[in-house]
Amino acid sequence: MGRIFEVRKHTMFARFAKMSKQFARVSKEVFMAVKAGGPNPDTNPRLRAAMQNAKSCNMPKDRVEAAIKKASGKDEKDLETLIYEGYGPHGVAILVETATDNHTRTVANIRSYFNKFGGSLGTRGSIDYLFEHKCNFRIRKTADIDPEMLELELIDAGCEELSVDGDELIIYAPFDCFGSLQHYFETHSMEIISSGFDRIPTVTKKLTPEQAEELNKLLDKIEDDEDVQNVYSNIE
Repeated sequence: MGRIFEVRKHTMFARFAKMSKQFARVSKEVFMAVKAGGPNPDTNPRLRAAMQNAKSCNMPKDRVEAAIKKASGKDEKDLETLIYEGYGPHGVAILVETATDNHTRTVANIRSYFNKFGGSLGTRGSIDYLFEHKCNFRIRKTADIDPEMLELELIDAGCEELSVDGDELIIYAPFDCFGSLQHYFETHSMEIISSGFDRIPTVTKKLTPEQAEELNKLLDKIEDDEDVQNVYSNIE
């Protein structure tokens, strides 16, 4: 079959692996949303957001329903959200968000990754100040929406930045403005494609290609862990 097949096969499996990780992450979002506010999306805005994210990554409906059913079970223990902070190779700040039912296992794994790939796990608050916690929305841009006018209207709801990406609008705002923005979009019948949270570095660090390759070995290892939801760094 030759080299071309091997390249295609590698690309295919990489895509499937990424898709599987996305599904696992969103399943946990759904699970935690149900635990926090119940299984009815009409009365649980956090669950609505998680279900929108599931739809945006083409997650099968039966997997969403399975996560809701699992979380609704009385014997199911809730997942704990934990954040780990540390430095990778070449002084790059790394922040790891996890959702776990066993924090002893999770912290041991995260520490081992940092140690193995030339980094060090820090204490709480050691690098968090280097990132701004933001919420974000991707909204369907319809013909009747004027982005400039909408941005002005959203300022009261906390919008800091609005940009256009094809037929989508991307909105960024402070972390605690998520609820007010979600309410605005829903009450104005605007389609929310996806939503979530980001940690934006206030100061970035530039690496050479060789240094970046070294760092990526650590980041890839962390991202592959089943307890990890998101990984952020201040690499430029």
